[in-house]
Amino acid sequence: MIDVNQLRRGVTFTQDGELYKVTEYSHNKPGRGPATIRVNVRNMRTGSNSQITYSSGDRVQDVRTEKRAVQYLYDDGAFFVFMDQETFEQSFVSHSVLGDDALYLKPELELELLSYEKEIIDYIFPISIEYEVVESEMAIAGDRVSGATKEVTLETGLKVKTPLFVKVGDRIKVNTTTGEYITRV
Repeated sequence: MIDVNQLRRGVTFTQDGELYKVTEYSHNKPGRGPATIRVNVRNMRTGSNSQITYSSGDRVQDVRTEKRAVQYLYDDGAFFVFMDQETFEQSFVSHSVLGDDALYLKPELELELLSYEKEIIDYIFPISIEYEVVESEMAIAGDRVSGATKEVTLETGLKVKTPLFVKVGDRIKVNTTTGEYITRV
C-alpha cells in the first residue's frame, strides 16, 4: 500500500479490482480543511480515462509491473505480434492496449512491454523513432511571420507537422511522447 501523496505520473495501482495508471497528478491544499489529491487515470484493461479525487492520507495498492524488451513483428488483424528479445517467444497484444499509439509501430521496432500477473497492460516506446516520409503537401513559402509547417504522412500512416523543407523520401525523427517532428535524418 502506498499513500496517495506518492502517486505521480506513470505510477500504476489497483482500486476496487481495477488497474489504473496515473496520467496527471495535482495536489490541492485549501486554506482550511484537509488537502485533496486529484489524479487523472487510465484504466489499463479498458483504456478509459477518468478522474479520481482522494483525501490526504488515503492509501491505494501499488502494482509492480514486469518489463521486458520485445521487437514488433506484425499485425495479424486482431493482435499485434511481438517477439521477446531474450527467449524469442511471441506475445500477442490486443489492439486496445496500444490504441492510437499503434501508428508508431513499424516492423523490427524495439520497445518494452509491461505486464502484470502475466497480462500485458502497457508499453514503453523509445523516446524518438525514425520514419520515412511517404506523402507530403506542396510547400509554398509565402507570407509568414515565423517558421511555417506542413503536414506529412509517414510510412506507418502517422501524420506529423514538419518544416516546409521536408519532402517525400526524407527520413525524419519523431518524438513518441508528443508526436512532434524532431529533425531530418
